[in-house]
Amino acid sequence: MPLSPAPTQSRPHERQLVFTSSQAARYMGVSLATIRRWTDAGHVACYRTPGGQRRFSRAQLDEFIASMQRTGGADEVEVRAHRNARVA
Repeated sequence: MPLSPAPTQSRPHERQLVFTSSQAARYMGVSLATIRRWTDAGHVACYRTPGGQRRFSRAQLDEFIASMQRTGGADEVEVRAHRNARVA
């Protein structure tokens, strides 16, 4: 008989494996526009539904968060993104 995980007192987004753009933005504590910019710039990995909507796995978001902690934070990504937008 397979073992079932023990019940935990966690928030729903902690158990969720796939996020919409809005849910991903809320999970990461940023605006929807920011999550869109980060994905368009290639900073955050996502995949697209057949209808073109972005979907994020919790693992992808957690990896991005970990990479920001290793490299100096999301503020640096935002500064680079704004700099690149002005140049283009």
